[in-house]
Amino acid sequence: MTEEPTNLDSVEETEETEEVEEVEEVDELAAVTKERDEYLDTLQRLKAEFDNYRKRVARDQQELAARAHERLVKELVPILDDLERALAHEGDVEEGIRLIHRQLADALAKEGLSEIETDGKFDPHTQEALLSQPSDAAEGDVIQVLQKGYRLGDRVLRPARVVISAGSNG
Repeated sequence: MTEEPTNLDSVEETEETEEVEEVEEVDELAAVTKERDEYLDTLQRLKAEFDNYRKRVARDQQELAARAHERLVKELVPILDDLERALAHEGDVEEGIRLIHRQLADALAKEGLSEIETDGKFDPHTQEALLSQPSDAAEGDVIQVLQKGYRLGDRVLRPARVVISAGSNG
């Protein structure tokens, strides 16, 4: 007797093939889910690290500003002491005020403050012309400084307020 293939064998093979495909799909789904979870974990860690970095930078900036304020105040406290001594002293007040002015100017110069030059021609980048008057000076020359101007580093802190020449009358 020879055995002939039966329909039962082909049905079993088909079922086995389907089971293998289902197992492969489940394995593939598990692998993709695991990869997704790893990416999500990495993303969450990066987000937390960035938040910590941002907070650390903000804290460092606040500390830097506080130290800068502290340094400036330390420079100004001796000047305050000298003002109190000048007020308490009944002698030559003018000399005391000159000394205090010099100390304050020196302290501010250490911080980068410098006076804007007002000699010669009017400069609209560093000066503000409040008046224009006829004079013997050349037209556009600064003839009077009403208020000094100052730079802090390379930036104009306050422009010099000046009167400029409109040229001669006749």
